[in-house]
Amino acid sequence: MLMAVMVFTFHLSPFTLPAQTQQLPLSETATASVITCGAGNEFYHSFCHSALRIQDTARGIDFVYNYGTFDFDTPHFYWKFARGRLNYCLSRSTFQHFIAAYDYERRAVWEQPLNFTPQEVANLYYALEWNYLPENRYYRYDFFRDNCATRVRDMVEAANGKCKIEYGRDWKDHSYRYWLHQATAGGHLEWWMLGVDLLLGLSADHVCDISESMFYPMAMMWLYSSATRSTVSGANVCSAKPLVSPTIEWLQDHRPPLKRSFPPLVVFGLLFAAVALLTWKKLWPHWADRLLFIIAGLLGLALLFMWFGTDHYCTAWNLNILWASPLLILIAIQDIKSRRAGKPESQKSNDSKSRKLEVMKTWALWLQEGCFAVALVWVIACGLSLALLPVILTLALRVTALIIKH
Repeated sequence: MLMAVMVFTFHLSPFTLPAQTQQLPLSETATASVITCGAGNEFYHSFCHSALRIQDTARGIDFVYNYGTFDFDTPHFYWKFARGRLNYCLSRSTFQHFIAAYDYERRAVWEQPLNFTPQEVANLYYALEWNYLPENRYYRYDFFRDNCATRVRDMVEAANGKCKIEYGRDWKDHSYRYWLHQATAGGHLEWWMLGVDLLLGLSADHVCDISESMFYPMAMMWLYSSATRSTVSGANVCSAKPLVSPTIEWLQDHRPPLKRSFPPLVVFGLLFAAVALLTWKKLWPHWADRLLFIIAGLLGLALLFMWFGTDHYCTAWNLNILWASPLLILIAIQDIKSRRAGKPESQKSNDSKSRKLEVMKTWALWLQEGCFAVALVWVIACGLSLALLPVILTLALRVTALIIKH
């Protein structure tokens, strides 16, 4: 869809007439800007937002084009959202209404005017208006690869034409997960960070180049603030000029602080300490193992659904499945069957079937222990929420206790 917009706009629309007779849709004083909005207190506002502004005072135009819009009235909205099949769309509003909405939410808003020529501003305006047509405005949203910020990035690069954009040399590449952690750092969002790390798979640990990093609106704003553009003519490169003018701060962040809750690291750390103490004192009840394993196993089934049952790029190859394993459900079921038999493990029948079942259970326990070890390495190496460590250790402790018992 976006490629179609670019082809239509930058090859057909403004260039079909000789330069001397072109009639621009905007005046010579029209400007284009990148709008960046700070985080909000709702989870879906935590990762900021980007939009484009076209302003032409001479012709009474002051529009904001927003690629982050969706319709709550869409049939089966939540099911489509969960499966990654919800269409987002481009919306258009006046700058006055746009800024009023963010002022109401007490969120920060910055504007970076693009140093575009009148023709380049017109090109961008053409593209946005064509993309705003009802038949063109919808697209399949992808959190990392096709979101409100990447659409703005692509539009800016296309309107930039043959000019070469250079970014600051001191930029360091980071993973998608790193940027999400930056978005949730501070502000008492530890539980949200834990939820993000539970859902995301190995794709989130992909190290982003500069272009990919722009999926995060704040990263794109930082990159644009130091970017330069230069005209390329054959083998010659003209002097570089800033891509954007100095940033304008329209609104400051005046959000009320979120209420502090117990950090998940403390909660699960206390859980591990309690389980370890009860295990050492041999006071841990049998039913608690079943409950613990079934909860972890059900979480694993949910992660499997997000991996295989959805179109989300970022939830595939989720190694949390190693510790939140559906295998734990089978272990819990086998333990329930053993208890219902009414015989201690040492007094069970020595028939071949029983022996095979016991061998299989022992191997399953050892396999699960190995999975715990790999999961611990992944959590530490990739910088996932540290609150996952006591969770994994708690499960590993109880599986170890069952192995010793056998």
